Amino acid sequence: MSEKNNPYLSGKENSGYVLDSYALLAFFNNEKGASVVRGLLLEAVKNKLTLFLSNINLGEIIYIIERELGINSAQLALARIKEMPVEIVYADMDITLKAAHLKANYPISYADAFAVALAVLRSSVLVTGDSDFSKLNHLVEILWL
Repeated sequence: MSEKNNPYLSGKENSGYVLDSYALLAFFNNEKGASVVRGLLLEAVKNKLTLFLSNINLGEIIYIIERELGINSAQLALARIKEMPVEIVYADMDITLKAAHLKANYPISYADAFAVALAVLRSSVLVTGDSDFSKLNHLVEILWL
């Protein structure tokens, strides 16, 4: 796929994308949007873009998988995520305070607030299919799955 025809680059070299838990769960479960996430991962492998995941959203992914499929599946998912070209970003003071502000002012989950905070602070595109984020599309660009 040429860069000119690549829907993931949006005309920007080394564009940043924040993966919400919805995005990686869709990828793992081969649900709607999985092919978009797969495409982003392939572009990240080629160093054409950067993918970010908040450690808070990582925890959300792991607890959901463990609750639904058990500890072994959760451990396998964690191992797969660690192998992906995704930078895990730990919630520092800036991200935490931004997430707190977002949670205080918008009807979103606390974990979702971290995904948005990371996308805003990194000037990145948020990747999700979670309709709860539609309330925040004036704050952050969203790639809808």
